[in-house]
Amino acid sequence: MTNSPASQAAFSFHPTGKFLAYTEQHPNTGFDVMILPLDGDEARGWKAGPPTVFLATPGTELIPKFSPDGRWIAYQSNDSGHFEVFVRPFPGPGGKWQISTGEGTIPMWSVTRPELLYVRGDKIMAASYTATGDAFQADKPHEWAPTSVRPFAGANPFAGGNYQTIDLHPDGKRLAVMKRPEGAEQKRDKAVFVFNFFDELRRVAPIAK
Repeated sequence: MTNSPASQAAFSFHPTGKFLAYTEQHPNTGFDVMILPLDGDEARGWKAGPPTVFLATPGTELIPKFSPDGRWIAYQSNDSGHFEVFVRPFPGPGGKWQISTGEGTIPMWSVTRPELLYVRGDKIMAASYTATGDAFQADKPHEWAPTSVRPFAGANPFAGGNYQTIDLHPDGKRLAVMKRPEGAEQKRDKAVFVFNFFDELRRVAPIAK
């Protein structure tokens, strides 16, 4: 779909399926938010157009996510010195609104209610919002669930920009997440090999006909 030699990571399709939001690493601005236009359908196939820059700053922008109505993009950026979650209008131009306070990563839009979730440390936070015209207003964030989570799989969560290990279920009530072990940090002293994994997956989660 692209022919850039730069490191890229895809994150979110627009609700219309006509745009893909992804990140790309550039030598002067680090990870930036890019938009790839798409044309076609399931019958004719899809053709990608030339990508455009949605947001490029000296900071690092990661994990762009389209809102359910496609009018906004949430992302995380460290241009303030540490990562926070922001929202900007799509396709722009327009202002930006900071959603998180005191750190925020991995934005996740609920499709069942006007709510934007994100991760702060090992906690899942949420902020209700209203969007009128070109204005976006978010309420004060609150803890969404008491569970402590492990949002990243690697020691360097932003190597390659795509280490997300948490996602919101479409019902807006559940999360698929790596739970942090209670008490002391869990010791990794063994490896488990699973053979014929996809056969087992088809057995426990058959495709609906």
